[in-house]
Amino acid sequence: MDWNSLKVFLAIEQTGSLAGAARVLGVNHSTVFRRLNAFEKDLDARLFERLPGGYVLTPLGEELKDIANRVDGAFNDMERRIAGRDVQPKGKVRITAPNNLAYRYLPDYLAELNQDYPEITVELLVSNLEVNMNSRQADIAVRVTDVPPEHLVGRQVCSIGWSVYGSPSYRDNHGFPTGLDGLQYHLLIGASGSMQGLPAFVWLERTLAQCIAARSDDLVAMSWLAQSGHGLALLPDDQQRPELEALFAFPPGKTSNLWLLTHPDLREVERIKLVMRYLTKAFAEDQRLGGLGTN
Repeated sequence: MDWNSLKVFLAIEQTGSLAGAARVLGVNHSTVFRRLNAFEKDLDARLFERLPGGYVLTPLGEELKDIANRVDGAFNDMERRIAGRDVQPKGKVRITAPNNLAYRYLPDYLAELNQDYPEITVELLVSNLEVNMNSRQADIAVRVTDVPPEHLVGRQVCSIGWSVYGSPSYRDNHGFPTGLDGLQYHLLIGASGSMQGLPAFVWLERTLAQCIAARSDDLVAMSWLAQSGHGLALLPDDQQRPELEALFAFPPGKTSNLWLLTHPDLREVERIKLVMRYLTKAFAEDQRLGGLGTN
């Protein structure tokens, strides 16, 4: 059986569409369509029902999924183990990071890295979502978390505080509060979607929901809403910039932990070790993160 056919099958099953599978595999839509049809023809059976809402597994497809996932896991394990013996300071390193860190911080860090190690090329994957490190969708994950996944290894590189932010235009129209108690008299920017689960926004919904004038599911968008005068925003200090004024910490002493993580099988790969070391130093020393580097 052609392993490429199984990869196409798994990509369609995971994404529910030909277009999604094409994005995951880095090929065009017609290639996925052609490979699936050829695979089903070889098996003389249908693996998916083509429904208006997407591709849904047939009973035979459900059986094949379990087998294909085991094969996929074995191939990924073999690839990581082979890659883990790579001792050359060259090659591609895939880094996944949240959008604000990817836009405003990593480009400067990686430019310095490139000067010392021009044969290391970086692929930067901008996402606030977890990626599959087992299948090497990424080699290094930059993540803000208090509890990193147990199947990954790495270190906490700095702590990032949270503050209440406002813009000069908001101050001119409404003034600024001097502490948390004063927020009840101001317009606030709240969260939507997955962001509502963050502790700062859980508190905001519970205590000051009536003051929320705008919402977003993205911290960068919240910062720009605040800059445009829509209201005050609760933001991590990596969002600070001259157009926003940090009014006071929220809550005092509370920080978020920034981690660099990789898969255990890859931690001795020379190029990944070098990138991890560079980023650890850069994040810990960057004063734009509030001067809170810890490790």
